[in-house]
Amino acid sequence: MNQGTKQGEAKANPAIKVENLTFSWSQSATLIESCSLEVPQGEFWMLLGTNGSGKSTLLRLLARMLIPERGNIEIISPVGFVFQNPDHQLVMPTVGADVAFGLVAEKLSPVEVRMRVREALAAVNLSDLERRPIYALSGGQKQRIAIAGALARHSQVLLLDEPTALLDPDTQLELVAQVQSLVKNRNITALWVTHRLDELNYCDGAFLLEKGKLVDRGNPQRLRNRFLQIEEL
Repeated sequence: MNQGTKQGEAKANPAIKVENLTFSWSQSATLIESCSLEVPQGEFWMLLGTNGSGKSTLLRLLARMLIPERGNIEIISPVGFVFQNPDHQLVMPTVGADVAFGLVAEKLSPVEVRMRVREALAAVNLSDLERRPIYALSGGQKQRIAIAGALARHSQVLLLDEPTALLDPDTQLELVAQVQSLVKNRNITALWVTHRLDELNYCDGAFLLEKGKLVDRGNPQRLRNRFLQIEEL
């Protein structure tokens, strides 16, 4: 994997840019404090941290699900969000209908909708499941359908909140490899929340969040070692 911009190469414009972001539920409970970060366009980055470090809160701020107290967020749209539990976002009875559901606001013709759905399912290698009932899918297939829904809307940024948390080990790595491939082949940008260290092998770079503060960024393997040190404390 590329572990960052090589010397002499031009740095890509950021797809995600955050400056001095702060968020709290109350005056005594600050969850995100003065956070600044950038994710280069066309790269796959991960947000690493222990439980309760603020990873999911930060991702929801980027998706505009929460409103920060102060700070600035710039993010290329459209943005696709993938939840930890895909059952929280798959709402239609069949695969094809669910992927098409997010296209309603775009007022596309039926032909354009079918084309978008088929292209998105092909991108996640699930073309043969278009008519399959959602309830008949495995956990890994459901997560890929959630990603397909974002691709159908031509999302430029994917925000993924621990999407492998409910999957078995083999399916976990299959999904992260799928997202890595999508980022590189379609020139989209992804920010993936994780605490699984083996997933760091697939990303371009990582951020380390601890107690709501961004404490390190850059080389995934270096951050892996620092994360282990934090866990030992």
